[in-house]
Amino acid sequence: MAIIKILHTLFGIFGNITGLFLFLAPMITFKRVIMNKSTEQFSGIPYVMTLLNCLLSTWYGLPFVSPNNMLVSIINGTGAGLEAFYVLVFLIFAPKKEKAKISGILFVVLSIFSTVALVSMLALHDNKRKVFSGFAAAIFSIIMYGSPLSIMRLVIKTKSVEYMPFFLSLFVFLCGTSWFVYGLLGKDPFIAVPNGVGSLLGTAQLILYAIYKGKKGQSKKGEEDGRVEMELEKPSNTQNGDAKA
Repeated sequence: MAIIKILHTLFGIFGNITGLFLFLAPMITFKRVIMNKSTEQFSGIPYVMTLLNCLLSTWYGLPFVSPNNMLVSIINGTGAGLEAFYVLVFLIFAPKKEKAKISGILFVVLSIFSTVALVSMLALHDNKRKVFSGFAAAIFSIIMYGSPLSIMRLVIKTKSVEYMPFFLSLFVFLCGTSWFVYGLLGKDPFIAVPNGVGSLLGTAQLILYAIYKGKKGQSKKGEEDGRVEMELEKPSNTQNGDAKA
């Protein structure tokens, strides 16, 4: 039992470390947004949804909701602060139409979190509170981990990993695996199940990276073929011009 508790804590600490890297990953994107004073083609929806996941997971990890899960609250509380910063920056530099859309989604997100927190505190007690809050946190954790599915489809379609950074995929795998084991050791399905899904999706991303790493992809190959054709055409056009002269 003592060994299990130690391992439980160690995997929780490792999950905090990998989770922090995962939450810090968008910093590069938002540095670009701030420098260019534009959100360009970036979407703000993933950051708002991740904010909701962090808020719900932070709530679930609190001692009066789910005992022995403070490590869950620590990393997700940190993540909530970072995601709130990303959303704020997005709202500052987004076009009016996009700003209105993200503001509306943010209102819904905060309403969902407030509803879960109030219902669990005022209407539910003990295990019922844990189950209700756990289901809410697990659902949005799965949604967060599932967000790269569109990028994975793009990788398969273009045969290029240009839009799927290796380290981001690596930390999705490490973070998901750490919390999956943490949930298993703590016999907590609300942590184990969504992070098990995250671990599998992280594994799938790494496999795709291994398959398509170093391949130029369809779009890049097409551009290079086009440039080669243009270079081959140049001498013939010059010769035709000289002949006419």
